[in-house]
Amino acid sequence: MAPPRLSWDACGAFYFFEVRVKTFRVGILYSTTGPYGAIGRDCRAGAEFAIEELEKAGGAARIEPVFGDPGGQPERYLDLIRAMLRGNQCRNVIGTITSLSRKDVIPLVEKHDGLLWYICPYEGFEANENVIYTGACPNQHLIPLFDYMLPRHGKRVYLAGANYVWGWEMNRLARELLTRAGGEVLGERYLPIEETDVGLLIADLERHRPDFILNNMIGPSSYAFLAAVRRLAERDPAFAPERCPVLSCDLTECELGEIEPGIAVGQLSAASYFESLESRENRIFKQRVAARFGAGRRVSGFFAGAYAAVKLWAEAVTEISRDDPASVRGFLHARPRQTVLGPLAIDPRTNHAALPFHLGRINEQSGFDVIASRGAIVADPYLVGTLANEHAPHLRVVQ
Repeated sequence: MAPPRLSWDACGAFYFFEVRVKTFRVGILYSTTGPYGAIGRDCRAGAEFAIEELEKAGGAARIEPVFGDPGGQPERYLDLIRAMLRGNQCRNVIGTITSLSRKDVIPLVEKHDGLLWYICPYEGFEANENVIYTGACPNQHLIPLFDYMLPRHGKRVYLAGANYVWGWEMNRLARELLTRAGGEVLGERYLPIEETDVGLLIADLERHRPDFILNNMIGPSSYAFLAAVRRLAERDPAFAPERCPVLSCDLTECELGEIEPGIAVGQLSAASYFESLESRENRIFKQRVAARFGAGRRVSGFFAGAYAAVKLWAEAVTEISRDDPASVRGFLHARPRQTVLGPLAIDPRTNHAALPFHLGRINEQSGFDVIASRGAIVADPYLVGTLANEHAPHLRVVQ
């Protein structure tokens, strides 16, 4: 509760009145340990940073976070989000990383009429009135990535994926895109998230010799694969990044520290945000991050995405003084809101954000040089309009 304030009546007499500050709880649900712990730690750090700034700024509402850490254990997500929605009375939860965990918790979110905020890139083919999607779907990452790569590197592609819905669906869509473009899938293999024995995968690559590799693995298997490709390139220059690059749609700055230094230099990743983006908003944001965490703190798309989601949620509940899903959705659908990711417009038909596309090349400083960009792309999670359009929009290539 805010301190009492002094005021005067029409006769000049003064009196005290109390300004009541409404409290809103928000769940923050990320695994900070386990196979994708590096991503979860950055998501949580971005959310905490946003909450710290909101607390310092004060305002008409008090934000009360409820944190949950499943430790990368799928069964823990259900227990934690049930406690948030039921016991802690959180109407909104920002969290989950994998599509497995997202799909698992959505029925509980629906049951309790809550709102899940999902900030990670995903495989699409989903739209739910109880989910706000501020992470990119395929027409915002994979399709513009192929639009850039196919005319420049060729159409003979090898597909590697995590052995769950993200890997399966991303590679299924890649096969369809290549078929439509007259290309060819030379090989396709899947590994569990925690599997680091990539010997058979590398041998298969050597045998097929693709033009480029689409990497839809995550966590330790992805890191081991990138290291193995580097060793392969050292003995066979045909697999050097400039000749046969590895492409990802989910690799950001926060994971480069998990990979041996220099191993992934030259490889490519698609994202809606990179730390190196040159904009006034991003420069100011990075200055605030550096002041809080130190000059060496890297900012990833996961950090920025969680930060943006918390700020967007807080802006909504503060302005409308409600946190029920229908009211929050109405606020988000009304007009674009300014965020560190740029102006975010949430489509009322799909609850997805329109997002920019950037293609980054990993550099020696464990960051990304942006080599191509597109402005905000309206999400098309079911690809109803995207695949019907035979003329893919051109990318702006950054020199």
